[in-house]
Amino acid sequence: MQFSLGIDAGGTYTDAILVRDSDSAFVGSSKALTTYPDLIKGIRSAIDDLDQKFLEKVSLVSVSTTLATNTVLEDTGSPVALILVGEHPLEMDFPARHIISVDGGHNFNGEETESLDIEKVRDFARRVRKDVAAFAVSSFFSIRNPEHENRIRGIVHELTGMPVVCGHELSQDLGAYERAVTAALNAQLLPISDHFIRSVLEEIERRNITAKLLMLKCDGSVVGLKDALEKPVESIFSGPAASLVGASYLSGRDTCAVIDVGGTSTDVSAVYDGIPELTDAGATVGGWRTRVRATRMETSAMGGDSHIWTRAKKIFIGPRRVIPLCVAASRYPSFLDKLGRNVTPPRHLLDWNVQPTKFFMRSGFKACELNDSETAVLEVLGSEPMPLNEIIAESAKYPSTIVLDSLIQKRLVQPVGFTPTDALHVLGDYARWNVEASVLGAEKLGRMNRMDKYEFSSGVKNMVARNMAFNLMSFLLPGVERSGIEKIVGGQFPARFRADIPVVLLGGPVKALSEELGKVIDADIIVPEHAEVGNAAGALFGKGIKRIEFIIRMISVSEPEAGFYVFSPLGREESRTYNEAVSYSKELGRRMILEYMGDCGVSKESLEIRVTQRTFSPRDWKYDPVETKLMVVGVGHPKNLRRR
Repeated sequence: MQFSLGIDAGGTYTDAILVRDSDSAFVGSSKALTTYPDLIKGIRSAIDDLDQKFLEKVSLVSVSTTLATNTVLEDTGSPVALILVGEHPLEMDFPARHIISVDGGHNFNGEETESLDIEKVRDFARRVRKDVAAFAVSSFFSIRNPEHENRIRGIVHELTGMPVVCGHELSQDLGAYERAVTAALNAQLLPISDHFIRSVLEEIERRNITAKLLMLKCDGSVVGLKDALEKPVESIFSGPAASLVGASYLSGRDTCAVIDVGGTSTDVSAVYDGIPELTDAGATVGGWRTRVRATRMETSAMGGDSHIWTRAKKIFIGPRRVIPLCVAASRYPSFLDKLGRNVTPPRHLLDWNVQPTKFFMRSGFKACELNDSETAVLEVLGSEPMPLNEIIAESAKYPSTIVLDSLIQKRLVQPVGFTPTDALHVLGDYARWNVEASVLGAEKLGRMNRMDKYEFSSGVKNMVARNMAFNLMSFLLPGVERSGIEKIVGGQFPARFRADIPVVLLGGPVKALSEELGKVIDADIIVPEHAEVGNAAGALFGKGIKRIEFIIRMISVSEPEAGFYVFSPLGREESRTYNEAVSYSKELGRRMILEYMGDCGVSKESLEIRVTQRTFSPRDWKYDPVETKLMVVGVGHPKNLRRR
């Protein structure tokens, strides 16, 4: 008898499930705190809580994570340098610390428009290599000819030894700006994704588990861990994709909307007839438009561990994640006393970092490139939470919010504060950690808003439920003015929305939020069994899906017999005839899919390969098509896991 292991690493919890392959029955699940910076501890704890006798019979391990998404949302990615080749829109923003534009690039037929300025590339790489962790390269029309990107990669890697990401490897879609953004984000995420995947591999090897190793991508499909290491940007939204697949599986609904309440964010998406709804354009995350094919979703930086803070008698949530007070008190014995003794700052100083419930501690990440103010703060902090007044006393200098934000962004400081999770502890809806710490925090913040602890916590709970409803209805009503949706959800009119498809909730505390959500919208709200580990379930039940796109274009319209260009992920080839170009594309696509699916554990017997073609020609054209878009798609299940 064989089993499959699913692992999901979120911003707060790492979840694990065991499923019996023969009938897809759950045989165990667990939750453990995600541990920074050493992720292996959280992964190990989650697996340790499973029944160990089943682990030696595990033949498939599949993982998903929100770490990449959270990194982009919180703007805590590694510093990168971006090299733009050709006519890119330089007036637009890019997610890179250093950017340069050099001569070069190709046209839509893959022909060189300008020679590549190699010396400018060399000078730039030497100048910035000490300030960045990776390089990204995006050349104009590299999807038609990647020669310049490949040359730059070789040069930069030779000069710096650092990883270099090329835009043509990540997307075959048109859109030079979005492809450059995608390449830069991928470079930002390389160290984080590498650390997570290698932590999983290390733990699986330590336990002598011999299994196929997969990772869920953001379109709900799976990929071998080798590919995931090379393209971590595709794991952006793998957590939401896992929630879609997991929610459909756990609820038994092929069509449903899904609200996944995580530690850092709340995500809304939908599945129709068992297939995740994808975006027509690429995924947008943290305000950046990419060329990553992903599930269509509505997301907000409001989750169970979002920071609750107050100013001018108003309550704010997020956008950053903090360690909840209840969790900190369970981890650190002295924290409860510190929280009780912490003074309330003057009201005119209050902001998201200056709060009577806000604490700071070292994260454990290695420090580098700090200014004097940052160094002064970091030298004072230790491995346990410290309030701001202690930091001031130790450093003899008032640390500005800018300095604290910079240290948090660099992942060197981990903040602690009041959260929605604490509010649920106060109300008795959720009691996994130290309730006394949550009560103390609610009393302190409540007094500043002339509320008792229950009023304050109920207000926070209602804000979270209304945020869930707003995200859901914004998702279900694309194109409808968001301000109008917000007014109805906010209770400004004697009316409320109705959802005509079931709404499935996932996440640890969602059972406590389902009733509150039902007061805001009219819907069939489902909290399935094992909702708290839904993403880990989704990691197991994703399909193997691979799409290979080819463009076949006539070399010369004025000379129809001159032959055809074939553009593919491997570059540009020439064919003498149209039929030869089509046959070449179909065969290459089939070979690439078979190789990819082999890495995903999909057998040839369970694999379905489909080919679609669209042709374009002028009216009354009497020759072969001027242009053909040919898509080869392979679909299969990595294991014989069936819906219950």
